[in-house]
Amino acid sequence: MRKILLAATLVVCFCFSALSQNDAALEKKKKRFTFYGMWGYNREAYTRSTIHFKNNGTAGPNDPVHGSYDFYINNVKAHDSPDFDKIAGSWSDVVNLTIPQFNFRIGAYFNDAKDFGIELSYDHAKYVVTDGQGINFTGTVQGKSISNPDSFPTRQQFHFEHTDGANFWMVSFIKRWKLYTSANKKHNIGFIVKPGAGMVVPRTDVTIFSTRLNNYWHIAGVIAGVESGFRMQFWNRLCVELTAKASYADYMQCLVQYVGNGTANHKFGCVAAILNVGYQFGANMPNFHKFKKKGNQQS
Repeated sequence: MRKILLAATLVVCFCFSALSQNDAALEKKKKRFTFYGMWGYNREAYTRSTIHFKNNGTAGPNDPVHGSYDFYINNVKAHDSPDFDKIAGSWSDVVNLTIPQFNFRIGAYFNDAKDFGIELSYDHAKYVVTDGQGINFTGTVQGKSISNPDSFPTRQQFHFEHTDGANFWMVSFIKRWKLYTSANKKHNIGFIVKPGAGMVVPRTDVTIFSTRLNNYWHIAGVIAGVESGFRMQFWNRLCVELTAKASYADYMQCLVQYVGNGTANHKFGCVAAILNVGYQFGANMPNFHKFKKKGNQQS
């Protein structure tokens, strides 16, 4: 996943560089579309949730991981995992820039005023159930009822997280209002709102019955939300966004084991603080009026 994202970033940067070579000429013409790419980092806070674990396995009583279970952990508290300390002193290794909770954006404005557009966003958020919170388990395991806050008292017995990404993919509509524009028209500050929806593609790392399973990436559900904040542009090229994002995610089918059909599902709200930096460039549309006039002259 990290290699794919890195490759996509390099391709986008190459395209930006190639297309921006004709910027001087483009400035003299009317620009219909403005494209941009952005990279940044985030912090999240999550609401409490109830996580439902279910498996229709047929293993015996000595193998509860692959046996039959249907239980809930209720009112679960979770936190993010920024992991900025893991790249300290390693900036020469570009791949390490994908270890923290990062963001990637590709978007386009449709009109000359750059106040309407669309954006594809990816938020590599991390969701970690907080250990040692006295979680209450209710349900059945191997046909036996459980209801005990100490059913899995330690991290070695129970733990749940999406830390190779809770992974929010969204397509959003963009509306922007300019608040300030410099006298030379090269710098401006605006307020943006981005309502959108998409899918969640987590990699779930779960420990149940003292057995840890770090599964593969999987489309697990849907997400919807609104991002809003400030967008600053300098020299009509460099762009910086400082935003907050409120979203609601429904993880309908998280994978929790390699063998059998064990799954987990839960829903939670998320509030994120996001900082992105990027580059934008314009693209001209054909001057159809000019073509039409030339055609009429020939006729």
